[in-house]
Amino acid sequence: MRLLVLAMLAETPRHGYEIIKAIEERFGGSYSPSPGVIYPTLAWLDDMGYAVVEAESGARKRYRVTPEGEAFLTANRAAADDLLARGAHGEGGRRPDMPPPVLRAMENLKLAMRLRLRTGPLDETAAEAIASALDAAALAVERSR
Repeated sequence: MRLLVLAMLAETPRHGYEIIKAIEERFGGSYSPSPGVIYPTLAWLDDMGYAVVEAESGARKRYRVTPEGEAFLTANRAAADDLLARGAHGEGGRRPDMPPPVLRAMENLKLAMRLRLRTGPLDETAAEAIASALDAAALAVERSR
């Protein structure tokens, strides 16, 4: 995330909210980082001297990359380009070969897992039930060839 945010700041200075929206757009809505991810990342980049807050009126902070940040990006250019390219597949950041119903179903599964895991740890029965459902889905996908 740090490298992705730094690469995006190198494109243009941005506020935290602008970074969230830019990542969401770049990944076609399939990923949107939370403020709880972006703002600590920006603070870390600032602490490391890779980004700095530009002087601006109001409460919002606009970050820009520093020469040290540019040097870090240069040293990690291949990884940064890979991260940026991951969101650049096809229209709206989606892979052109990914059918929308499949993408929707994958996102539904990720969301269901996140929501279930937020309610607390899984007991053995729940873990087995989830594993069984995932195994059945994997088998169905394999058979769809």
